[in-house]
Amino acid sequence: MSPPKTPFHPFSVLLLAASLLSIPSTFAQTLNPSCAPGGNFDLSNFSLQLPIGQPGSPTTISPDKLAGCTGFQDKDHFFTNPDDGSLQMNVPGDTSTGCVTTKNSKHCRTELREQNPSSWNPNAPTNRLSANLTVVSAGGSTCIGQIHIDDAISHKPVAELFYDDKGHITVGMEQTREGGNEKTFDIGDVPLNQTFSYEIRYEGNVFSVVLNGGKPVEVTTFQLNAPKSYFKVGNYLQGKTPSTVRFFGIEVTHG
Repeated sequence: MSPPKTPFHPFSVLLLAASLLSIPSTFAQTLNPSCAPGGNFDLSNFSLQLPIGQPGSPTTISPDKLAGCTGFQDKDHFFTNPDDGSLQMNVPGDTSTGCVTTKNSKHCRTELREQNPSSWNPNAPTNRLSANLTVVSAGGSTCIGQIHIDDAISHKPVAELFYDDKGHITVGMEQTREGGNEKTFDIGDVPLNQTFSYEIRYEGNVFSVVLNGGKPVEVTTFQLNAPKSYFKVGNYLQGKTPSTVRFFGIEVTHG
């Protein structure tokens, strides 16, 4: 299955890249499997949250510490895959494994959080998160990308893109800023260990998801009134067993 070609935008921030064989041209560049992720990819606009640390306060790595070929990596959770150069994110399982969650969540994660901008206006004409990835194991179910409401407004997401061990992809949409009333919508199916692409859009106060370059699936039933938001991308485990996600490309576009 061939992923779509992502159009270049002057405000694009290129985060990750991968081989010409499976990745759109906007992502394509040679990766050095011997480098930490920061040596291959520009992580200057993202912080990293790991499933380790103190209860209620997971370890967070700042963008400056991620930078460079000798920058931060964690052999258990966040590292460059030595075989294909992808950015591999692992989660060991649920809290029974000893992994650490935030105080507002019961789930462990290895996840990048957009920092610059720290939040943006959903009424703007362009707000997009694009990714190419392979889910090796979903641990039951994991969130591979999300839009989160600005922390000063709410601790709830706008939307979470879920992938389960059957390869079923859904999006969970909160209906209010208070949360607790999420509705789930089907997006499509991609088998485990198959590379695919997605694009999450929240622009003109309309939310949509594009899978493998297909027709955007719009979800407009929620009543959030366009709160300031930010993107997150990674492996935010919803299940109980270990999960592994390998990213070949991630691109954030605002404008």
